[in-house]
Order: sequence, then C-alpha cells, then structure tokens
Amino acid sequence: MFAPTNFRFGGLGGLCAVILLTQGCAGSAPRSSGVGGDGLDLDRIGGQRSEVVVAALSQMGTPYVYGGDTPGQALDCSALVQHAHAVAGLHIPRRSTAQQAAARPVSGASPKPGDLVFFKTGPDQYHVGIMVDRDRFVHASTSKRSVRLASLGQDYWQKRFIGAGTYLE
Repeated sequence: MFAPTNFRFGGLGGLCAVILLTQGCAGSAPRSSGVGGDGLDLDRIGGQRSEVVVAALSQMGTPYVYGGDTPGQALDCSALVQHAHAVAGLHIPRRSTAQQAAARPVSGASPKPGDLVFFKTGPDQYHVGIMVDRDRFVHASTSKRSVRLASLGQDYWQKRFIGAGTYLE
C-alpha cells in the first residue's frame, strides 16, 4: 500500500512527513503510489493537492464509523475529507452536504487529484471522496467498513454521482 495504515500527521513530525512524502530527493525518479492506472506522480500534483491526497491515503484501512472523526481510529467520509484538508492547512465544513455547498464546482468529467466527488447514496444519505488520480478516489466506505479506494468509473458510483468540487487552486 502507498502509505502505512493509521499513519498520523500532526505537529512538526507530521509536517516533516508530508514534506518527505511530497517533495522527494533531488534527482530521484518520479514517485508513483501504484494506486492509479498510470500511477500517482506526487511531484506533478504538488502543493496542497499533494498534501490532501497523501493525508487521505495515509488513512487507508482506518475503520469506518458513522460520526467517527478520529484519524487512525474511526472516520466517516466527511471526517476523512475534513482531516485531509486540515493537514494541508485548509479548514472546511464537517458534513458532506456542507462540504459540497461550500466547495467551488468542478467539471464532473475532469476532477483532479485532491478534488472532492459527491454522491447521493440514499434518500437522505450523501457521500464524499477525494480523487487520487483520473479514475480513483479514496473514501471512508461502509461497504468494507474502512477507508479504501474505489473507481469513479464503477457503475455503482456513476449512478449516484452528483458533482465534484474543490477547495484547492
């Protein structure tokens, strides 16, 4: 997996981890997470986008708990998104519907890494994830009860997709 499960970003150590994961060594080959069809080149993404993606991927395997907001222990979809943005220095709303309302809309055909994708999964249920490449997004999923990757191209997600948005440049 790209990043260790339950890895936490916080304080100076967290800042150093983000810098190390996103900057690399001079002269090194582009890094790929291996999570996308053509990989995730963190150097190409750069800045806050990279920080959001790395922070979200670092929570892979964290258990899904409705209302959970403790990174590495228990998260729901909107808490994962809020946490990843906080690591990048951005403060966004807690609930997925508020996150969508406050985000700048993005063309649904072309969300970039770090952009948010929104879904309506039930009559009064909404879901949010963070794009990691052109096809995949990371989200706190009830289906496997953990933070994991899914494909935006899957029929299930396409039928429930309601838009994309961003807080990033």
